[in-house]
Amino acid sequence: MSGANAAQEAYWNETAGRTWADLQDRIDRQIRPLGLAAMDRLAPTAGETVLDIGCGCGDTSLELARRVGPEGEVLGLDISAPMLEVARRRAEAAGAEGLEFRQADAQTAALPGGRDAAFSRFGVMFFADAGAAFRNIRHSLRPGGRLGFVCWRPLAENLWMRLPAETAAGLVPPAPPPEPGAPGPFAFADPERVRGILAGAGFSGIEITPHDEAIGGLDLDGTVEMSFRVGPLGAILREQPGLAPVLRERVREAVRPWLRDGAVYMPSATWLVSARNPS
Repeated sequence: MSGANAAQEAYWNETAGRTWADLQDRIDRQIRPLGLAAMDRLAPTAGETVLDIGCGCGDTSLELARRVGPEGEVLGLDISAPMLEVARRRAEAAGAEGLEFRQADAQTAALPGGRDAAFSRFGVMFFADAGAAFRNIRHSLRPGGRLGFVCWRPLAENLWMRLPAETAAGLVPPAPPPEPGAPGPFAFADPERVRGILAGAGFSGIEITPHDEAIGGLDLDGTVEMSFRVGPLGAILREQPGLAPVLRERVREAVRPWLRDGAVYMPSATWLVSARNPS
C-alpha cells in the first residue's frame, strides 16, 4: 500500500478500525439507512460491476452484491485490515457470489477499469488528496459510469454526534476547528467544495442533495456506550478516559428525550452525492 495516506492507514488499522470491527453490528444498525438512501439513488442493477470505496466491515458490499446478483461483480476496497477481516467472514457466511475484498487505498491503487459504478458510505472523506482519489476512481469507470456516495453535513447539524460531545462542556477545552479540507468525517461538509473536487476530477452531472433522517436503533445504555467509543465524544474519552464515570449519566440524560419504544433515534444530516464519468 502507498504511504500517501499514511496517517489514515495507521488510524484505521491501529485505532478506529479495531473499534469499528468490534462494534460492526451496532454501527451498521445506526448508519445502514443512510447508505441505503445513497444506494437507491445509484440504482445498481443485475449484472453490473461496482466498486465499494471504503467498504469497512462489508455491510454495503453485501447489499451491492445482492442487488447486482451472481452475474454481477462487487469489489470492496478499504485500508483497514481489521475491518476487512470482518467483511470477508460475513461474505463467506452469507455465501455471497461475485464479491471480493481488497486492502487498498483508492487514492493510489491500480483499480480495475470498465466498472459500471462506484459507491461509498462515508468512505470518501479521508483521502489526503481528494482530487487525486476521485480522478483515480473516475478512471476505473466506463464512459457513462456512475458515482454515488453519502457524506456528513456539518457536525452542528448532526445532533446524534454533537449532543453527546456537548456533555463534556466545562470538563475539557473546546476542540479547535478542523483545518479546512483536512481528512476527517466532516471534510465534505461544504457541498461547493465537494462539487469543485468532483468537477476537477472530470466528473459531470454532479448532484448534491441534503438528506435528513433520524438514526439510531440502540437502547439507552447501548447509545451511551456507542457514543463513548466512536464520534467526537469517543475522541475526547480516548484522551481523558477518567471522565467516563462523570459523563455516563450526563449522556444518558441528554439522549433520554430521544428514546422511543425502547430505542434512541436522533437527527442526522448528510449529503447524497451523484455524478457520472462523461461518455
